[in-house]
Amino acid sequence: MAKKNRRQVGRSAAFINAPRPTEFNPDYTYIKRDLSRIGILAGSFFVILIVLSFFLK
Repeated sequence: MAKKNRRQVGRSAAFINAPRPTEFNPDYTYIKRDLSRIGILAGSFFVILIVLSFFLK
């Protein structure tokens, strides 16, 4: 049986074929909006619970 010859790829060839890095600039405006909404709802629920605790005693 004949030996198989493997072609070795050097670093320069791998670097040329590598994809170019793009600038990572995520948009988190919807996350900030959701977190503020969650905070407002949690705060209002705590206030409602505290007010109800005074009336139920």
